[in-house]
Amino acid sequence: MTASRPTSAVVVGASGGIGGALIRGLAERAAHAPIFALSRSASSVPQGVRTLPIDLSDEATVAAAAARVGEAGPVGLVIVATGLLHRADVSPEKTFKVLDPAAMASVFAVNTIGPALVAKHFVPLLAQRGRCVFAALSARVGSIGDNRLGGWYAYRASKSALNQILRTLAIEVARSRPEAIVVGLHPGTVASGLSRPFRPDPTADGVFSPEESAEHLLRVLNGLGADDTGGVFAWDGSPIPA
Repeated sequence: MTASRPTSAVVVGASGGIGGALIRGLAERAAHAPIFALSRSASSVPQGVRTLPIDLSDEATVAAAAARVGEAGPVGLVIVATGLLHRADVSPEKTFKVLDPAAMASVFAVNTIGPALVAKHFVPLLAQRGRCVFAALSARVGSIGDNRLGGWYAYRASKSALNQILRTLAIEVARSRPEAIVVGLHPGTVASGLSRPFRPDPTADGVFSPEESAEHLLRVLNGLGADDTGGVFAWDGSPIPA
């Protein structure tokens, strides 16, 4: 009997702090081959990792990247590690009085629509048999049941919408791939560009380095089974309420 061919792994958002650390962690584990690092801008990757361009605001680039990945055979792991909380024209809202439709649309485009487009083009590449995973970075603040502080309207809502997309996707994917796992992941507070304005001290308690975060997330993914599909899990493996 010949050994089964290893499946590939894909990280979307590989130029970001968590995405880059996930690529390095996957390369060290060597459980998948090949490994694809997808990002809008060029990124430094370990030897042997394949890089491809992608822009989640341009579906044509998502489809083109999926076509290239598909040439390498079935995919065993897809992680969408992109996210938008702030930039020059986007800031988390402290009150409904400052809601801006353009800023909200930008946040939803990255946090919700982008991962949905990745699912549209990459889920068909997942292995038909055996365990496979589609995961996207969510956030605890996307939990409606856990919202006790308010604020951050667009970011919270975009992550809530992402969680609903993942739950719906999990139901559909299970019909053709019963061992597939579709989940959201909350990485905690990570010392990255996304959190810097709000937690500027990377050494503060409760702030993880990108490497620590990637290690947590990969460990959580390794511990999940098909019964966990559709859920959202924190960096320590605990489920997050909808």
